[in-house]
Amino acid sequence: MSLLSRYILGQYLRTFFLAASGFTAVYLLIDFFEKVDNFMEKGKSMGLVLKFFALNLPFILNQLSPILILLAGVITLGLLNHNHELTALKAGGLPLARITRPIIFGGLIITLLFLAMGQWLLPTSTSATNTIWYEEVKGSIPKGTLRNGRYYSQGAEGFYSFVRPHPRKFNFTNFSYSTWSDPYQLKELVTAKQAQWQDDHWLLKNGQIQTWTGSTYLTTLFTEQRFDLPEKPDYFFIPKYKASEQSPVQLFHEARKQQSKTESARAWTEFYSRLSYPLLGLPMLLLGLPVLLTAFNRWGRDLSVAIPASCLLAFFAWGAWGGLQTLARATYLSPTVAALSIHILFGAGGIFLLRRADR
Repeated sequence: MSLLSRYILGQYLRTFFLAASGFTAVYLLIDFFEKVDNFMEKGKSMGLVLKFFALNLPFILNQLSPILILLAGVITLGLLNHNHELTALKAGGLPLARITRPIIFGGLIITLLFLAMGQWLLPTSTSATNTIWYEEVKGSIPKGTLRNGRYYSQGAEGFYSFVRPHPRKFNFTNFSYSTWSDPYQLKELVTAKQAQWQDDHWLLKNGQIQTWTGSTYLTTLFTEQRFDLPEKPDYFFIPKYKASEQSPVQLFHEARKQQSKTESARAWTEFYSRLSYPLLGLPMLLLGLPVLLTAFNRWGRDLSVAIPASCLLAFFAWGAWGGLQTLARATYLSPTVAALSIHILFGAGGIFLLRRADR
């Protein structure tokens, strides 16, 4: 790496860490004043409060990663321009692509670090903060687990297992309910191909009941039958925040195992969004650099215009990306298209404008 590349890359990394420190401090300050009352009301110690916010740092950095990558690049190029170093480099015959290459390389390095953090560090830290906030502070304890597309839950008297094809309806398939006696003797097993929650009752269709008589199991078939089971459907479902505790690799394996169209779309959207969000910073950086140069060439201003413009660009990208994810979860859009559309649009636009600025 040449001396010039090391100099520009060093400037970019220093700017990134300064921006990360400032934004994280503001985020923590706001989050602290919003949540500290909840800790105090539950009588939690200040040590637990500090532990919660310390463990929340990876999540905060991950959320801020796109705008940090963008702002670090824009500020670095703006400082080079403000100090007339950019003018001297271009007068020396260096093309703009050559000057901005270390900045883009630095953004790529940081993006890869965030992807690695999302795989190995973020799931662990998020699980710890969720446990503190939702279980110790809010008192919400998950009642079930989701494995290979099936829900498993322990009720007051027995165990439930089923598949939920539609996330907003109380219609289930491959339903089973079992009760046990000591020592681990199956007392009764109710299975059905379909199950519905209607009028405060469970309506099971095309199933059977196996009951232990003391020496053998008595099997009774039924086409449709109502059951007064102890739990309602709302009891089972895993809080939405549990998905954030999975790594991208775990999300990938979960998505491959889904069978229903709706659950598959949601699972693949969650996987692709987890990967595409940290990658959002690079195309924003590619587009933000020519925005700064355009501001300087037209109005004679660099950072005073480029920084607000970059923030607006970041908020637009966040909003558009989030809207596409919502459409993908509702199966109106392909998860792949939702994950990559903004990246391709911003990246192609940034490369075009950078080349045009070099002419």
